[in-house]
Amino acid sequence: MTQVNSVVLASQSPRRKQLLEWAEVNFDIIAPVTEEDYPAGMPTEQIPVHIARNKALAVKNGYDYNRYDIKSPIVAADTVVVLNNEIIGKPENRNDAVRILTALSGKRHQVITGVVILNGEKELAFADITSVWFHELSQEQIEFYVDKYEPYDKAGAYAIQEWIGVTGIKSIEGDFYNVMGLPVSRVLQALQTL
Repeated sequence: MTQVNSVVLASQSPRRKQLLEWAEVNFDIIAPVTEEDYPAGMPTEQIPVHIARNKALAVKNGYDYNRYDIKSPIVAADTVVVLNNEIIGKPENRNDAVRILTALSGKRHQVITGVVILNGEKELAFADITSVWFHELSQEQIEFYVDKYEPYDKAGAYAIQEWIGVTGIKSIEGDFYNVMGLPVSRVLQALQTL
């Protein structure tokens, strides 16, 4: 059966799923595994857009998408954390998570989410940037957070909506939900224009 105008979310992220649910968007999830590499020398702001585009195209060209109406937009996103012009990915293990949070402690970093929306032959792509300032975090705070919340699937080794965000973030400039993984209001505006 063809599902008319249901958004297809090209992501396995529970946070992106939750954000679209909060926005009361009708959506399904198709999340094929894609490579998250990018060309050397690509400007930092373009990297998450490039990765998001690969996710969106993998859905568009995949078998599962055939059951949707051609007007069903595909929404793909990728989030990176940037400190001193260096991309900080997901931690490999406990020690890496502690190292990353120690590096972020007391400093400002940027969270960049690249979004690509495909609708038929139309593509809308953008990057949303939020600046985040952490308080100085003690080693005890960092280890407590890593051991209790195990942030191994999160860029930058933290989730703003968890304990570390509530207690450790001094301020943010930009969209809070962008730091969670999707600038929802901007996505909704983009969907309306398509």
